[in-house]
Amino acid sequence: MRLGVDIGGTKTDVVVVDGGEVVARHRAPSGFGPDEVVAAATETVEAALGQAGAALGDVESIGIGVPGGVAHGVVTFALNLGIEKLDLAGTLERAWGQRPAIDNDVNVAALGAWALRGRGENSLAYLNLGTGLAAGIILDGKLWRGARGTAGEVGHISVDPAGPLDADGLPGALETYASGSGLVRQWGVGGAVARDVFEAAVRGEPGAVAIRDGLYFGTASAVRALVLMLDVETVVLGGGLSAQGDILTAGVLGVLAEWEARSDFLRSLELGERIAVLDVDIPVAALGAADLGAAEVSGARG
Repeated sequence: MRLGVDIGGTKTDVVVVDGGEVVARHRAPSGFGPDEVVAAATETVEAALGQAGAALGDVESIGIGVPGGVAHGVVTFALNLGIEKLDLAGTLERAWGQRPAIDNDVNVAALGAWALRGRGENSLAYLNLGTGLAAGIILDGKLWRGARGTAGEVGHISVDPAGPLDADGLPGALETYASGSGLVRQWGVGGAVARDVFEAAVRGEPGAVAIRDGLYFGTASAVRALVLMLDVETVVLGGGLSAQGDILTAGVLGVLAEWEARSDFLRSLELGERIAVLDVDIPVAALGAADLGAAEVSGARG
């Protein structure tokens, strides 16, 4: 029996996997600040295990995905969780009696997406259109973290020096165009969420329409960058904004088609054919976390 834990900026999602099947799943608010995040993770794990009729002693491995930087179980700068630095693995090991494997949440989502697609591809990028924008990367069948663990941070790529400002005050970053926080920042309405921008765009409000079209542009630009840099076979779109489904896909494909009409080279890359969209209800990050934990235990035993 394996546990997969996805600690997100707003929700913690836990799955219990037994024999390759999800036998229980529980979601709850993540809390804010180290103490609340640890307490929420513990409570959510206990609830999921209760659904499965199991206890921590029945669990062979635990994997966790969490925002921010992760090194040796220590999480840094997960600012949407109110965490600057936290030895999450050590804290949970003391509470649970078992040390969890921990990695960045988008990395574990890439593992989950790769597994869901049957592991038949040697390369894949999971582009998370969530509160922020980043990609998890599989190369030659293995998770690629980069020299300093920042591979896939495409949200910080600037594509327009005259574009809208990001949270750091820099113009034209992809995260500003293609993330929930970026949409809301552009909208500039206090207390708004991304859904409010989409609803205003449906009503035809010009500012919201421009922001929505910017989402298509930003997502297409991120796909283009990932393929040009890494030549991955597939770019899987996930995260909260991917719930727009066919509307999002059509918008992104429209932008790619405009570029391909001008560039024979871009047309030869078949960018649109490399895009796949996951069902937003699939707990892809939690499933990837379960695989991460199992792989670490297997490696330790080997």
